[in-house]
Amino acid sequence: MNKVTLYYNPRCSKCREALCLLEEKGIKPEIIEYLKTPPSEKELKEILHRLGLKPLDLIRTKEPLYAEKYKGHDYSDAEWIRIMCKNPVLIERPIAIEGNKAVVGRPAEKILTLLQNKFNQ
Repeated sequence: MNKVTLYYNPRCSKCREALCLLEEKGIKPEIIEYLKTPPSEKELKEILHRLGLKPLDLIRTKEPLYAEKYKGHDYSDAEWIRIMCKNPVLIERPIAIEGNKAVVGRPAEKILTLLQNKFNQ
């Protein structure tokens, strides 16, 4: 089994649910507290590729910073990636990565789809 990486915010209930779900399945993920250790632009591009999403799809549009500073602006994908790396609070969470696949765990049960071939639900 490939290792599972979880982009995680300990203050987020969805992140805590995702971690609990993984642990219940006997999986101890590598945890990256992305607010303390934001992804590089290259890492974020790889995550987006694994998710199959555009940068704007990964933005937390209900985040106050988004509304105050970025809503209504027309940025390129590269600009959104730079913005998210500088302001990781804008990155949707939790993100679970396993091998070349990734999923945003909202709801947390979506993480099981990433791992469905690893165990029976």
